[in-house]
Amino acid sequence: MHGKGKKHNGLSLRTVNTVIIVCAIVVSAVVFLATIKLSESFKRVTESSEEHIRLRKAAIELMDASDFLTEKVQRFSVTGDTHFLLEYFEEALIANHREEALTKMSAGTASEEAVNDLKEAMDGSLHLMSTEYYAMKLVIEALGIREYPEVLKPVELSEKDKALSSEEKMSLAALMVHDDEYYRQKTLIRNNMKASLDELEKMAFDEDAASLQNLSRELGIVRLIIILQTVSIVAMVVLTTILGIHPVLNAVDRIKEDSPIPEGGAAEFRYLAKAYNKLYSAYKKSLEKLSFKASHDELTGVYNRAGYDLLVSSVDLNETYMLLFDVDNFKTINDTQGHIVGDEAIKKVARVLKDNFRGDDYICRIGGDEFVVLMNHAPKKVSSLIAHKVKQINRDLASADSDVPAYSVSVGIAHGSDANNVENLFAKCDNALYESKSRGKHTYTFADPV
Repeated sequence: MHGKGKKHNGLSLRTVNTVIIVCAIVVSAVVFLATIKLSESFKRVTESSEEHIRLRKAAIELMDASDFLTEKVQRFSVTGDTHFLLEYFEEALIANHREEALTKMSAGTASEEAVNDLKEAMDGSLHLMSTEYYAMKLVIEALGIREYPEVLKPVELSEKDKALSSEEKMSLAALMVHDDEYYRQKTLIRNNMKASLDELEKMAFDEDAASLQNLSRELGIVRLIIILQTVSIVAMVVLTTILGIHPVLNAVDRIKEDSPIPEGGAAEFRYLAKAYNKLYSAYKKSLEKLSFKASHDELTGVYNRAGYDLLVSSVDLNETYMLLFDVDNFKTINDTQGHIVGDEAIKKVARVLKDNFRGDDYICRIGGDEFVVLMNHAPKKVSSLIAHKVKQINRDLASADSDVPAYSVSVGIAHGSDANNVENLFAKCDNALYESKSRGKHTYTFADPV
């Protein structure tokens, strides 16, 4: 009843908020004067700790990267599996965590001793790579691997090693990355790494001890002021609850019931209620537009052009592949066998696409014989999987049945991360589709090299 009385008297949240702000300014001014030095001390402690954590992480990353390379080269030397070879060079030449770790250390506040120790560890790791490169080249020669990273092509085997048999080359490669000399160099890297970490720990301890001593003194003063601030906060919360929370709770109940919010309460809340009700009305209209009949193709049951326009505006382009399909020689099917067979051909394309794509991928018919598939949550690296799907789709369509003859599709493919917007992405697919058609149809083309 008390809250309702205030509403009838015209008390608004703006007035209450003004009173609260004035009180908060007075209390905060006192708190600010007492805590300004505390904030500076805490900031120094935090920044120092974060810097030490960052530097320590950077130092450890170098060793982890070196160990990762060792693991991959050892596996490759034993198994000859090129998967390990590719992982090795993805780390060494692309991810390059070792160089990144050293750069972080050099740019940070680490002591010169810590940086020098880490540089020695880095130099040791780089030196070890020459042995690893040679061992990998032995395996490549032994197994006759034709496609391998360009960086290994300048590596030349000695005449003696060239004369070895394949088995001997494999044995020598495995020995080079498993013998005592190899692990002696790894031990030197670890020792330099440990020396760098020890220096970081000592530096962190000295700086934290001084900062924490200052912080402890200033906390005592702040504790006294917090009591006053707490009393003020309680008063503010009570007042705000009476005038603001109750209307919000009533609104929440209406939202749960999927109905408009009553436009009552404080003046500010009435404004929000009106805004919500407008959005609610627009939302209901959007649902009507998204009804199945409005957003789906009547012939095939997949999304139509309207559905495509709504869907494509909501997908994350950086995690989406767009595939533009076009039925090869569709006009010939219509002209020679009639529109009924043509319709059956279109329906078969829709069925085959559904069979070959995931349930959360969007399949849309945007024209007479044009389909778009939006592969959600698809990183760019799954291009080989997409190629396999397209080939399987054409195999399925090549199987003639009683309803339709054998036919095929041409496809243009692009990843959203290579486009500025949806229009640009579609244009890339369209150009790639044109390329597929010009190359004889029954094929696919990626808009950008993968």
